This record gives sequence, structure tokens and C-alpha cells, in this order.
Amino acid sequence: MDFMIVFQVLGPLLDIAFLFLLLVIGLVIIILLAKVLLFVLPAAIIALVVWFFTGSIFWAGVAFLIIALLSLLRR
Repeated sequence: MDFMIVFQVLGPLLDIAFLFLLLVIGLVIIILLAKVLLFVLPAAIIALVVWFFTGSIFWAGVAFLIIALLSLLRR
């Protein structure tokens, strides 16, 4: 059997299969990034408010960690 004929037939099908595989991987990465952003966003907002009022990065970091921990425990 001539492998060039097999490759010419299966080549586009493999390309389409790899395209869909990469599309699924990309969607999973986007979904995971969105979940991480939604997890970190409330803590970041609180930390920004604390930093704005106190001017201390230390207290902003403490507030971020506390809110992130509370978010984690809530789940």
C-alpha cells in the first residue's frame, strides 16, 4: 500500500482532529483562568481599598490573604 495515498487521505482528517483538540484545550485554559480571576477578584478589590485607606502594602496583603482564605473556606 502506498503511504502517500494514505497520508493524503488521512492528513486533512488528522489536521481537523488536532484542531478540535487544541480548541478544547484552549477553552479549558480560558475557563480555568476565568475561575481563578473570579476567585482572586474580591480579595484584590478589598486589598486595594485597604491599601487606599491605610497606604500600607503590608495590611493590604494581610487583607488579601484573609479574604482569599475566607473565599476558599466558603467553597
